[in-house]
Amino acid sequence: MQVTTTQTERNVAMYGVENIDEFIDSITDTITYRGCGADMIVAGLMSDAQELMAHDDVEGARKTLNRAKAVLFKIMDGNLTGSRSRK
Repeated sequence: MQVTTTQTERNVAMYGVENIDEFIDSITDTITYRGCGADMIVAGLMSDAQELMAHDDVEGARKTLNRAKAVLFKIMDGNLTGSRSRK
């Protein structure tokens, strides 16, 4: 196993993106987040992971699930809105 030495390398190894914080910040600009909240972003990422697994991309699925967990932790910490009420 390769030992990563920088935060960027760690992020790429864990999440498949260079900066997980920028990835999470970009979520707030999406139509999905504005209309439904971060819960739907997490569901979408999980769906993406299922599709990757169906195509035998276990590593891609693992990274996608890690991105979903990072978003979920931001929701749990109160930094992202989980769901938006619809009226």
